Amino acid sequence: MKAKRLRLVIPKGRLYAEVVRLLNDSGFGVEADERVYCPKVAWPNTEAKIMKPQNIPKLIELGSHDVGFTGADWVLETGASVQEVMDLDFNPVRIVAAVPGFLSERTLKRRTIVAASEYERIARNFLDEHGYSYVFLRTFGATEVFPPDDADMIIDNIATGRTLREHGLRVLAVLLESTTRVIVHPEALRDPWKKEKIGEMALLLRSVLDARRRVMLEMNVPADKLEALIRALPCMRSPTVAPLYGQSGYAVKVAVERDKAARLIPRLKKMGACDILESRFEKVVP
Repeated sequence: MKAKRLRLVIPKGRLYAEVVRLLNDSGFGVEADERVYCPKVAWPNTEAKIMKPQNIPKLIELGSHDVGFTGADWVLETGASVQEVMDLDFNPVRIVAAVPGFLSERTLKRRTIVAASEYERIARNFLDEHGYSYVFLRTFGATEVFPPDDADMIIDNIATGRTLREHGLRVLAVLLESTTRVIVHPEALRDPWKKEKIGEMALLLRSVLDARRRVMLEMNVPADKLEALIRALPCMRSPTVAPLYGQSGYAVKVAVERDKAARLIPRLKKMGACDILESRFEKVVP
């Protein structure tokens, strides 16, 4: 009998490096070369393929792969019947309708416009809902260069909006916000072996994402300062406290959110803590 395999599909392009880094930090051992379309994976009974993120939702729906990484925008655009396992919060973008700065919404609605986008389903839904008369133009990248000569409006994804501004465009409406998601073929979750493997994968991915958001603070605290200092600590659970040699105080360990550490350390110092160490985690499993 052929051994079961968990089949991953990894996004090509700008998502690739971040997804592969997460997988490798989680212990999957993915060969980190985007030019290799079927990279080696060290995690047992697992194989991977690299595809464009636009294609991944449908490939997962069809069952040719079990687990995929892609943007929520492409899941919505393709209408794929897949199940989301987790939001990685990578590559946050907004899908917006944008127009040349000199065109008002009233002007656009007085005539038939040309609307250009890679997102046909999302674009048509927006244009129909808002009563535009339009001709739709499907683009294949560099959508922002179409106005004003070749399109009156674009529906595109943006991170900061800088590219739009450089092309003299303004945001008319925000259609949705999107981040990178882990999606699975629904049938994979009905297979006990694959369901267990997917659960293990999700646990490892979450442990790395949680670790990236936290640091460990270690410090020594005089006995008479301990209670007040403990009350001031934000932490995942109760801090670890151990007596120092010679009854000279206590050693305290606590996990805190990374962005709070810089403000917290000076406060702890003022409260009597000394020998404060900050260190990073590899994985955090609550």
